[in-house]
Amino acid sequence: VQLVESGGGLVQPGGSLRLSCAASGFTLLSFTTYVMGWYRQAPGKERELVARLSSSGGELLYLDSVKGRFTISRDNAKKAAYLQMNSLKPDDTAVYYCNADRGDRKYWGQGTQVTVSS
Repeated sequence: VQLVESGGGLVQPGGSLRLSCAASGFTLLSFTTYVMGWYRQAPGKERELVARLSSSGGELLYLDSVKGRFTISRDNAKKAAYLQMNSLKPDDTAVYYCNADRGDRKYWGQGTQVTVSS
C-alpha cells in the first residue's frame, strides 16, 4: 500500500493550490472502506487534522481555521483524494500528509510541502 501526494509548492497569500493523493495497493472495494484525510505539520508544531472524508460522505470534518477555504474530495474509481485550498494564508504553511484510516489500519503518504509567502 502506498499513498503519494502531489501538488504542493510556493504560493502567495490569497492564492490557491490543489493537493492530490494517489493510492496504490488497494482494491477498488477496499479503498472505499477507508476514510481519507489530510493532515499538516508546521515546523515546531504537532501534526494536525485538516480534513477527512468517508467514502459515503457521511463523515466530513474540517479544521476550524480552514472551513470555507479548503475542500476535501475523493474519487473512489481513481483511488484518489484531493484537497482544494483557496485563500491561502501564511499560517497554512506546512508539510501536508495524506492519510487512509480504517481503524484497524492506517497509512500515510510521504508529505508535500506547501509554503504560503509573498
